[in-house]
Amino acid sequence: MSNAWNYREDAWSEGDDVVGYAVEATDGTIGRIDEATSETDRSYVVVDTGVWIFDKRRLIPAGLVDSIDHDAHTVRVTLSKDQIEAAPDYDESATHDEIRRVHDEHYGSGSW
Repeated sequence: MSNAWNYREDAWSEGDDVVGYAVEATDGTIGRIDEATSETDRSYVVVDTGVWIFDKRRLIPAGLVDSIDHDAHTVRVTLSKDQIEAAPDYDESATHDEIRRVHDEHYGSGSW
């Protein structure tokens, strides 16, 4: 997947904080943004799924963010709820290289 770790130009406004925004999968709301980065080639959002998948946190590479609506405080992603549920658990103690490898394997597998 090309540019998986960078936001699409039309989806990101530099300096806008998306933490706390609702996350809309292709088939409905999945949770809220718990953490977000905007580093070049290292950008992602972490979604707190709440009770939907038993309080799990899922990392979504920024390239899978379809759009951000700052007025509605909503982030839309190109994944379904099932695709997000199938993603690896987010391990905040892992290094960026470990995070990237695990998630490249998952999202690069065509499961999205």
